[in-house]
Amino acid sequence: MTTSRTLATAAAGLAAAAVAASFPAVASAAPGASPDGGLGRYYSQHLAWKTCALGADDEVGRSLDEAGARCADVTVPLDYARPGGRTITIAISRLAASDRAHRIGAMVLNGGGPGPAIDMPPYMRGLMGAAGPRYDLIGMDPRSLGRSAPVDCHWPSATWVRSAGETRRSFRRSVAFAQDLAARCARTDGAELPYISTRNIARDMDVVRGALGERKISYNGASYGTYLGSVYATMFPGRLDRTVLDSSVDPRRWGPDLLAGTEGANDRALAGWAGWAAKRDATYGLGATRAEVLATVRDVVRASARKPLQVGRYRVDDNALVFVPFDYLGTDEDAQRAALADAFRVFEKAAAGPAEPTEELDGELAFLLTGADSRYGSGQSAIICGDAAAPRDPEDQWRAVQSHREASPVFGPLAYGVNPCAFWPVRPREPLTEVGGPLPALMVAATGDTRTVYSGSLALHRQLPGSRMITLRGADVHAPYQRGYRNDCVTGQVNDYLLTGRLPARDRTCAPQR
Repeated sequence: MTTSRTLATAAAGLAAAAVAASFPAVASAAPGASPDGGLGRYYSQHLAWKTCALGADDEVGRSLDEAGARCADVTVPLDYARPGGRTITIAISRLAASDRAHRIGAMVLNGGGPGPAIDMPPYMRGLMGAAGPRYDLIGMDPRSLGRSAPVDCHWPSATWVRSAGETRRSFRRSVAFAQDLAARCARTDGAELPYISTRNIARDMDVVRGALGERKISYNGASYGTYLGSVYATMFPGRLDRTVLDSSVDPRRWGPDLLAGTEGANDRALAGWAGWAAKRDATYGLGATRAEVLATVRDVVRASARKPLQVGRYRVDDNALVFVPFDYLGTDEDAQRAALADAFRVFEKAAAGPAEPTEELDGELAFLLTGADSRYGSGQSAIICGDAAAPRDPEDQWRAVQSHREASPVFGPLAYGVNPCAFWPVRPREPLTEVGGPLPALMVAATGDTRTVYSGSLALHRQLPGSRMITLRGADVHAPYQRGYRNDCVTGQVNDYLLTGRLPARDRTCAPQR
């Protein structure tokens, strides 16, 4: 899962008979549907392609237009069990294959989050080398996000992720925060909330496939996108062609406690960053050894528990502060490490009195502590809470926090804290998908991934017979392929597969590239 802002963030119809062949599987995937699914009009709809910019201030739309992409709205049922009822629209973008003579097909993209993905085609074409011009690249905003029936609960933050903090008082504050987020969603027009789930997003994706006139689609998903891709493959077997799953979620662990178990990887990444910062003590002044830098981090977190740090216009307490290293530790690249060191230099100053944030930190704190991107967090939580229920008693989470605090004092309280799913106004309508099947996917995973830890990729690999996995050894990075991480071994093998359709004969390992 990508909990911060999403990374980087097709052709006309075939014969109607090819579309009609999809109805039986669709009907079986939608509980309560009529024998033929009642979905024919959705699969055979005509897409009206248009420019992507929605106005002069729409940077995403403008960048898509400049890249030559076009956009369309795909009509889908809100409730697949009642296809004749209320509808919503799913926003997609298409960057058509420029090498039409060697076109391979359409590829749906998802960068994780869950978050919007309509912006992804131009960025992904730049990553895909010689394969890029041979695909129609399709960005799709999942329902509840971006331009696809977005949910906005008017949150005071763009993310639900908070630490339980240093003290019992901090924990109570985190519980109140989670309760408030859920209550805000309960007060909105919540008619859509019961129907927001990964299973329905997968159904939407298959309608998109049919509306594009494709018998099969290729797929490239990272983080949460690996969960969506594996759910789609299970619900609609045989519909995926070339499939890349980058930094995978263990499907059995998906749900409100998805951060549980990530604390060890984050602790190791924090220690690696501390060693990097210690070598640059003359620049950052956080400590001359790894231990000294880690002690500075602990001192700053404790100070924020005693009294929120005044950083420019923001008050940063121990519930919020730990999100900053969690976010920046998604990669071990020097630019991110430097940004985290700059952030802690500001926090250390703020522990003694008001301090001004760097431009980078100001943007991070705006995401964390203002409602400017409320729709992102609202829509993301609607999917996670709509997929699986959370324990309703906060004391369960307090006990989990306390049992992990000693081993992981910084990230344990974040990984096991309370989130709004514990108070969500609706319960999931369907059980989680039991993912599995012979999907010949190419998987990518880094051993030091701090978001979807390496063991999750191994678990999904075991559940998908026929898949192959490229392991990036010794790198603390999430979604190395989609991030464009500097490793020719990873990028080269993925792009060769996308170009030829041939999986490696066996799993491969790539060494770090510095």
